[in-house]
Amino acid sequence: MERGGSVYIMTNKRNGTLYVGVTSDLIRRAWEHRTKAYPNSFTARYDLIMLVYHEGLPYIEEAIAREKQIKGGSRKKKLALIEGFNPQWRDLYDDIVKEAEGR
Repeated sequence: MERGGSVYIMTNKRNGTLYVGVTSDLIRRAWEHRTKAYPNSFTARYDLIMLVYHEGLPYIEEAIAREKQIKGGSRKKKLALIEGFNPQWRDLYDDIVKEAEGR
């Protein structure tokens, strides 16, 4: 049985430091970033606790390929991706939790 995956972007503020990641459990992984579950990680060191972009894909392999594509792009392209998806740069964590609870 194959599982889907999500590619996501975390930041500390609008136009701040960006982290692009991939996971099979977006809520858990975003929570780990927010709570600094791994205190020596890049996201913990730079206080990247805001989920500003996410994209679900049906297969984890597709999510990994999309993550590589986004990471390989310029910062300008990453900012444009966020702006198109989330123009106010809101933290989307509560939205994904509410969406999961609604299922």
